[in-house]
Order: sequence, then structure tokens, then C-alpha cells
Amino acid sequence: MRMARSVVSRLRADGPRWLLTAAGQYLRARWALRGATSAGRVRLRGRLQLHNYGRTIIGDRVRLDGTIVPLDFTCGEEALLEIGEGTFINYGTSIGATERVSIGRNCDIGQYAIILDNDFHSTVEHTSPGVSRPVVIEDDVWIGARVAILPGAHIGRGAVIGTHSVVRGHIPPRTLAAGVPARVVRYLDAPEHTEAGAEPDTEAAAEGRLAPTIPN
Repeated sequence: MRMARSVVSRLRADGPRWLLTAAGQYLRARWALRGATSAGRVRLRGRLQLHNYGRTIIGDRVRLDGTIVPLDFTCGEEALLEIGEGTFINYGTSIGATERVSIGRNCDIGQYAIILDNDFHSTVEHTSPGVSRPVVIEDDVWIGARVAILPGAHIGRGAVIGTHSVVRGHIPPRTLAAGVPARVVRYLDAPEHTEAGAEPDTEAAAEGRLAPTIPN
């Protein structure tokens, strides 16, 4: 019922052309994701390359933009790649799962992001395969353009990652992190935003007591 009301509202505002455009995006997503293990009502603009040898699960209301540069999703054997409902992924983004990459609900991922759970080689022995470590991006996370998220990264709920950052390790919930490697710049729910060099409430952030308020 809620979805029907939304469609009627958009039709009144934008006319039937919007409905035709949306239908085309749904059909394009169905075709591009035909190899996925499970895909909800997904909308795709542009192109997507999906290589699924494990389990790829994509939730409802996910929006994918591959207009300028195609999106590239790869899920290896016995691996899990999951994208939560309501998430938006911009063009040029590459996601590779050899064990597990989990992206939560209502996330926004900027253009040319790279998300990998394996480096594919050892930094010491370049001919040796790398070690897979799960990547977890919790709900309501914003990721800027050209961010690299490395194996083992865990980004807490409601966090924001600045453009061109390299993320490894744990980013607490409801924080703004940036840099190479990404470090907390401030805590978004402090009474007065905690700037770098101050003493933030790291215990509260680590325990997830900082509730997200990022809009959809």
C-alpha cells in the first residue's frame, strides 16, 4: 500500500514518463543481476558486470548507477556478497568478495569506490595468495568518492568516510573519518562536534550508543 501511494504521488508530480523510466531501470537490473543468488526490486542506470561464483544477495530498493563507468561486482567461490535494502552505489565502484563483503541498509557509496576483502597477494611474497578478511559496512554509512576499503575493515553504523580515504581496521559508529589511513576527524553526535585532537567518547562510539540520524 505504501509503495502504491508513492508511485501515485510520483505519477502526479512527474507524469507517465517517470513510470516508463523506472520500469526500464527495473528491467535492466533484472537482466544484469540474473546471475545473482537473490535480488529484490533493484533499479539500475547504465551498466553492471556481475561475476557470481558464490552467493550474491541484493536487497529491495537498491539503486545502482553505472552510467559513466560500469559497476563491477565479483563474488568468489563459497564467498558472500550482500547489499542491504535502500543502498545507493555510484558509477565506477568495484566490489570483490572472496570470503565476505557485507554492506548494510541505506548506505551511499560514491563513485570509483573500491571494496575488497583480499589483497590477492602477500605484501612480502608477491606470488603467494593473500589472506581473506571480511569487510563489514553497517547501516546508514556514507562513503565518499574514490575511497578504498581494505580487507578486515569494519565501518560502524552512520559513519561518514571522506573522499580519497583508505579504510582499514575499525571505524566507530557516527564518526567522520578521513585520510590515508582513515582516522576519526570528529564524532557526529557529540554536543559540540569533537574535532581532531580533542577527547571524544570512544567508549560510547565503540559500543554503538551513538544513534544514527542520517536521512535516506
